[in-house]
Amino acid sequence: MGWALLVVGLLMAVYTLLRHGLHSAPRPRARPDLRGRTAIVTGGSSGIGAAAALELARCGARVILATRSARRGEAAASRIRRETGNNEVQFMHLDLASLRSVRAFASTFLRQEPQLHLLINNAGVSAGGTTEDGFSLPFQVNHLGHFLLTQLLLERLRSCAPSRVVIVASSAHCAGRLRPESLGRPPSGLFSTFQDYCDSKLANVLHARELATREQGTRVTCYAVHPGGCCGSDEKQYVYGGWAWAWWCITDTQRISLEIMTLQPRCEDVETAEGVAITVTGVAQVKIMTEKELLAVACEQFLGKNVQDVKNVVLQTLEGHLRSILGTLTVEQIYQDRDQFAKLVREVAAPDVGRMGIEILSFTIKDVYDKVDYLSSLGKTQIAAVQRDADIGVAEAERDAGIREAECKKEMLDVKFMADTKIADSKRAFELQKAAFTEEVNIKTAEAQLAYELQSAREQQKIRQEEIEIEVVERKKQIEVEQKEVARMEKELMATVKQPAEAEAYRIQQIAEGEKVKQILLAQAEAEKIRKIGEAEAFVIEAVGKAEAEGLKLKAEALQKYGEAAQLALVLDALPEIAAKVSAPLSKVDEIVILSGENGSTMSDVNRLLAEVPASVRAITGVDLTKLPLFQKATEAKK
Repeated sequence: MGWALLVVGLLMAVYTLLRHGLHSAPRPRARPDLRGRTAIVTGGSSGIGAAAALELARCGARVILATRSARRGEAAASRIRRETGNNEVQFMHLDLASLRSVRAFASTFLRQEPQLHLLINNAGVSAGGTTEDGFSLPFQVNHLGHFLLTQLLLERLRSCAPSRVVIVASSAHCAGRLRPESLGRPPSGLFSTFQDYCDSKLANVLHARELATREQGTRVTCYAVHPGGCCGSDEKQYVYGGWAWAWWCITDTQRISLEIMTLQPRCEDVETAEGVAITVTGVAQVKIMTEKELLAVACEQFLGKNVQDVKNVVLQTLEGHLRSILGTLTVEQIYQDRDQFAKLVREVAAPDVGRMGIEILSFTIKDVYDKVDYLSSLGKTQIAAVQRDADIGVAEAERDAGIREAECKKEMLDVKFMADTKIADSKRAFELQKAAFTEEVNIKTAEAQLAYELQSAREQQKIRQEEIEIEVVERKKQIEVEQKEVARMEKELMATVKQPAEAEAYRIQQIAEGEKVKQILLAQAEAEKIRKIGEAEAFVIEAVGKAEAEGLKLKAEALQKYGEAAQLALVLDALPEIAAKVSAPLSKVDEIVILSGENGSTMSDVNRLLAEVPASVRAITGVDLTKLPLFQKATEAKK
């Protein structure tokens, strides 16, 4: 894709050059009268913008050159005023690479200028980079900055209608591609700068079309124009210690050396202030300065020239200043203080050389001589004076030496006498001091001996005290050992006697407690068992009682209902049980023998037994047989 864009760009460049080179220039038309109208031209200091501003000024319009460089903007405004005689051409600062600068320009213009009839968005760049607002440099300068500027001035254009907005685009917009997700961001790739330029020009065309659509009916018209093949801006780009893109066969590139240049200025037979002709040679080290503004100045002066040409210009400048300074000084001043002379030359020549963008690194005087032996004469006079001063100095030195020698001898004797006196005094003082020292030593020795004995007694006392303390400590340790032994024996006794007994007692106690708990639990279980059995028996008795009561109730109801028949049925039902109970004692009897006395009889005994039957029936069934008519009849028949 990158190679394709390059080929498209080259074909477009060739097409543009051929088209504008082969076609004849259009016939000039009469200039319109634009007096009383105000126009803004961005990038109006050079190229298409400068040409448009010049024609507008010739038509009488008030022109505002909105450019980034104040120096080039003021120079362009001054040139246009001079060429056209129109003093209504002014410069205002505008940096489209800063949206803050765009807003400041619009605010200043709206405050100072009451009218605006024409806005030409001409400024543009093709070099890559990123602005302070984070956008790519071509996209912001070519489109975003102009878009914001147009929006800020749109109300003024409407109020001054009919008015016009002209956007300088390019046929390179055909290769533009606008992607919303990466709009305005610096692109990447081999030909990213050219692609970014194409994208910005496509944005210019779309901006013009949309603005024209929205301003229909307001008498504000908008146009996007393709200027054709032209050099555009004459602004030069300076690259120091780096690299830059250049269009082959289109961009003009030139080099200038920044190396240090060594010059040897020479001024021959230059008359000094006293009229003495002398010759002066020097050595200077110079180089072209790398600051942007000064480098631009140096390029304007020397671009296209070789190093030797530059050396010649600087050398002539230095020699001219050297010659002028020599005419103001005496030979003595030049000869005696060469460093000050060289410093003066450097200070005088530096401003003129600096205006050429060149810096003087060093300048020294190499040699000074003349053809009339003036300097030699100065040397001879100086030598004679020095010789004379030397002889006088020798004589004065010998005189001073003799005087000084006698003084030294006298001083020596005085010093010797004073020294002997001081020696005697020193000996006497020494003996006195020695006796005093001996006395002091004896006193100190006695004091030391006494102190030694006293200290020895104190040490012996301390030793005895420490021995007593040691004995006390040993006794304490012995007591502690005995106490620990007693404690050990107690623990041993507890471990061997007391603790087993306590353990056995505890075991027996636990067994008793367990047995107690066991008995309690057994008793509780037995009581619970008896209670459960009692509850069960009571439940059975209650159920049997309820059943018997129910049976008796039914029997009573039956007796009441059926009368004698029911009672007879009950008697008959009960007779087998009665017979069983009566015969139960006799079940184990093999035979019955009835004995009767004289007056007794078997029948009487039978009758007695029968007489007891009703009572038994009543007890069993609750039926009184004596009240039954049948039993009553049987009883009466028996009687």
